[in-house]
Amino acid sequence: MNTTQTAPLAINRLNIHQVTLNQCNFRESIECLSRHGIRETAVWLPRLEETGVAEAGRILRDNGIVATSVCAGGLLTSAGNAEGSIVLDRNRRWLEQAAEIGATSMVTITGGLPEGVRDLDSMRAQALERLAALIPDARSAGVRLALEPLHPIVCGFRSVISTLGEALDALGQLESDDVMGIAFDSYALWWEVSLEEKIRRTAPHLLCVHVSDWLQDTSDVRLDRGMPGDGLIDNRRIRGWLEQAGFSGSIEVEIFSERNWWKRPPDEVVETIIDRSRQHL
Repeated sequence: MNTTQTAPLAINRLNIHQVTLNQCNFRESIECLSRHGIRETAVWLPRLEETGVAEAGRILRDNGIVATSVCAGGLLTSAGNAEGSIVLDRNRRWLEQAAEIGATSMVTITGGLPEGVRDLDSMRAQALERLAALIPDARSAGVRLALEPLHPIVCGFRSVISTLGEALDALGQLESDDVMGIAFDSYALWWEVSLEEKIRRTAPHLLCVHVSDWLQDTSDVRLDRGMPGDGLIDNRRIRGWLEQAGFSGSIEVEIFSERNWWKRPPDEVVETIIDRSRQHL
């Protein structure tokens, strides 16, 4: 698809993930988004727990901001079964918190290989087993689990599911489409072969779409994401594929940037995102 055939993203579809303003506390980030007319965000769970659910809910309502999701839940893998109940209880608490602030999904990553573990297949099986255990809780809370595959370079410490195909296979095994879906992150998936075709298969399951940019000379694959337009990802082309496949939800800018954007004034960051959305999203 020719990028020029896809119109710029409408401002009412622009969602800015709270972690993109990681230099701010909960209130500061939400008030900054509101000042610039942004009406949707994904809530960063560490910020939510710092602030408290009741206060966070008030801040969101007072500023007219909708929390589309909380992020990131999961981190399900562990070296032994003894930790399993702790992992599940933690996720149940997050699901309850998501419901209390009105979020409809929890972005869920599997976790990687615990220290001393090298059996990747067993960790994938464990992650699916624990996801299955959370399905009744998610259903009860009214919050969907948005399974997010991450770039294979972080397989060892963040996610043992790396591709859209693996994520779709997981959903097929769990057979719970009413409460399970997929979070698509262009930063994690832009490299995939036959991405357009995989997006068509994934579209019915899409709950969240995250975008940023992959810097050619990145210094940290997790914490040095680029602003759209500064790197190698054709985000507008990818959005065109998503929309051709039927996706019409918000596009969520999620930038982890320890060395750059997290050091800048938050208003500058949001203004830059709005400007870049017209050019590159």
